Amino acid sequence: MDAQRPFTLQDIYRFFQTPQVIFLNQQLTVCYLLSILVESDSYGTEFVQSLKQNYPGYRLSDTILQSSLRFLEKEGLVSSYWKKPEKRGRPRRMYQLSSSARPQAEELSTLWREYVLNHPIETGDS
Repeated sequence: MDAQRPFTLQDIYRFFQTPQVIFLNQQLTVCYLLSILVESDSYGTEFVQSLKQNYPGYRLSDTILQSSLRFLEKEGLVSSYWKKPEKRGRPRRMYQLSSSARPQAEELSTLWREYVLNHPIETGDS
């Protein structure tokens, strides 16, 4: 809403007519991250970009992302390492699934896929 323009009843109708993005909570974020990591190693920015591209109705805050990654490391499901990009750029902290965690990660990944399948969010050009 424009700060210059006063709030109107039309703003309320517009809100309900325009799909809103949903920010993931920690439970969904953990399952989402594992769904990525069962496929390949990844890093913070890539998690966020992949979510936006593949699930345009959902968003992920940096705070929830970092606390979820710390949780996964503490639980022993994920470990991290530093990787220098082939071209220019700063080293990236990469995350990988622990081999012993694969069965549980696949189970939690399924929860993520079922959730987004059962909770579709239609978006415009968000």
